[in-house]
Amino acid sequence: MGEEELKKVEEEKVENVEETSKDVAEEKSLIPVSDHKDSDFKPSSADEKAIVPVTIPPPPPQPEKKPSGGSIDRDVVMAQVEQDKKLALVKAWEESEKSKAENKACKKLSDIESWEKTKKATIEAQLRQIEEKLEKKKAEYAEKMKNKVAEVHKLAEEKKAMVEAAKGEELLKAEECAAKYRVTGNIPKKLLGCF
Repeated sequence: MGEEELKKVEEEKVENVEETSKDVAEEKSLIPVSDHKDSDFKPSSADEKAIVPVTIPPPPPQPEKKPSGGSIDRDVVMAQVEQDKKLALVKAWEESEKSKAENKACKKLSDIESWEKTKKATIEAQLRQIEEKLEKKKAEYAEKMKNKVAEVHKLAEEKKAMVEAAKGEELLKAEECAAKYRVTGNIPKKLLGCF
């Protein structure tokens, strides 16, 4: 009983394939295809949408199974089903493994990017701290240099004042001696140092 049903199903499939290929061939012969480039006839947009040549490739030819023994055919079909099942499982496993690999790679790439961002942020923070320290040191050194310049200027002013004071004292001393020599009428012993 099972063998007869399998034969009937196979015969119906072959008939359906032949009928569909005949229907497609008939539809192709009914659709007129004209070359609109050569003629002045311009169909309306509704006509253009209605007439569209479609080529449907015929289905691949099915290998004909020779009806020999029912149990042999059933065994072949079962083996084919088992093989298809194994292939489907292998394909599902392959897709699963590929998906796992892609997810793992994406996670690692994401981790690397976040690591890179944090490292860059810490390095930039260290750079800012170093720049701040350098700016403070620069300001301190500039202040020290200004203080040294002010101290040098102060010492120079003091020395100038001392020189001016000594000059004033020597001028006063010379004027007093000159006045003394005038009063006494004596000539100074050291008249000129070069004679």
